[in-house]
Amino acid sequence: MKLVSDSFQDQEFIPERYAFARIDPQTHVALAGNHNPHLSWSDIPAGTQSFVVIAHDPDAPSQPDDINKEDREVPDTLERVDFFHWVLINISPAMQHVAEGAYSDSITPRGKGGPLAPDDTRQGINDYTNWFAADRDMNGDYYGYDGPCPPWNDSLVHRYIFTVYALDIPELSFDGRFTGADVLKAMEGHILGHASITGLYTLNPRLAPA
Repeated sequence: MKLVSDSFQDQEFIPERYAFARIDPQTHVALAGNHNPHLSWSDIPAGTQSFVVIAHDPDAPSQPDDINKEDREVPDTLERVDFFHWVLINISPAMQHVAEGAYSDSITPRGKGGPLAPDDTRQGINDYTNWFAADRDMNGDYYGYDGPCPPWNDSLVHRYIFTVYALDIPELSFDGRFTGADVLKAMEGHILGHASITGLYTLNPRLAPA
């Protein structure tokens, strides 16, 4: 399989238009465009009955101690964990692209609704659901796509991996909310092929592209 995007190039920085937050010189961060990027896939395996799209950040800090603190950076030696940004399932085999902004074109405080989504697809909750759980103004179930917002003092540039999976079954059946981890487990034994594209992003001015 092959996956490409008109929104960013593989291994290049993701534009602010597709991020949850951008660098702000006065406040460190400000809200950004939060559009889902364009994705298009080809070289589909024979027997494909549905597709799944998952976007995740494998560089999320495993501990919150140093996150967004004025007097330090999150060390690059800290263990990193996955942070899911988008979980889109039950994509028709006739559909081989996702248009920019079709599933997200702004930030929705307390999260966008779901799991029902355009084109008879379904979307899981992303990990902003847990991140904002204790925030009185932002807590809620964050379905669908929400873009990059790494710690503004992280010493690592984060990677955002968009992967499309071709499955040999027409749908993944979930009741109510489901997560990226749930989908990865449910797909086991049903993946005919997959392809990925990786974008980069940082809110640390020291690491940002000129």
